[in-house]
Amino acid sequence: MDKLDAMQTFIRVVDAGTFTRASDLLGLPKSTVTRQVQALEKQLGVKLLHRTSRHLSVTEEGAAYYQGANKLLEQVGELESGIAGAAQAPRGKLRVEMPGSVAYHLVVPALPGFFALYPDVQLELSVGNRSVDLIAESVDCVIRVGPLMNDSLIARPLSSLPMVTCATPDYLARHGIPQHPADLEKGHTLIQIASPKSGRAFVQELVRGEEAFILKGRHQVSLNDSTAALVAGLAGLGVLTTYGFLVEKYLASGELCPVCPDWSGEQMQVHVAYPENRSISSKVRVFLDWVTVLFGAGRSS
Repeated sequence: MDKLDAMQTFIRVVDAGTFTRASDLLGLPKSTVTRQVQALEKQLGVKLLHRTSRHLSVTEEGAAYYQGANKLLEQVGELESGIAGAAQAPRGKLRVEMPGSVAYHLVVPALPGFFALYPDVQLELSVGNRSVDLIAESVDCVIRVGPLMNDSLIARPLSSLPMVTCATPDYLARHGIPQHPADLEKGHTLIQIASPKSGRAFVQELVRGEEAFILKGRHQVSLNDSTAALVAGLAGLGVLTTYGFLVEKYLASGELCPVCPDWSGEQMQVHVAYPENRSISSKVRVFLDWVTVLFGAGRSS
């Protein structure tokens, strides 16, 4: 018995619902289809299907085997496609997820360069910071800011992103220029950024030498998106602590001014990650390499 052929036959029987329909779809005699499933059951030592003259259903063991066989055959297909296509230009759909701030300000603006190199790749970009099941949702890879919580992912470090504290000149003229982070606790308003997953406010810390200070103060607005928080900062709604890459052009133009510039913000680690049990196709590999170069071009601290 060819194990992979038997797996494919079993999957087709389950999908079709009957041996007769499966034999038609496979182009095989019904007796051959029946023998392959019976041989598979004999080798496994379990019953995979309940059969009656009019009805076919999957046993508990059969359901588990069906799921595992599907995944295995998918991996075999990906492996063969990867080997066969190694000498060919990357092509096809590529599903990637990343936070909005990274998508809007770093990756999407640079995509013309990616497509100039790989015109046959079609990118399906999901913007968000969800804890997705990459395999279940057919996502090829994700870009994550901060610690990775999923041990089943293979992560490639991309960069570290410095955090910057700033405010508009008008806000500072109205509320005064703080000389120390502690000054923000009185007479100032902070723009609070909360996790889109948990809703909890992010804790921001400034460091100077051996000193570390957690930013505290009142807030009037809390947002769960970094780009929205940037807009709030530009509107003069308070003191903003966010990624340096989001505010660098506004600091250069004078639309925003650094607050407590002799103190340093945290360094947020960025990774690109993909499932550990999935073979890497050429389209995924070239994206991983491209985004590594993109983040390495002046983004690391």
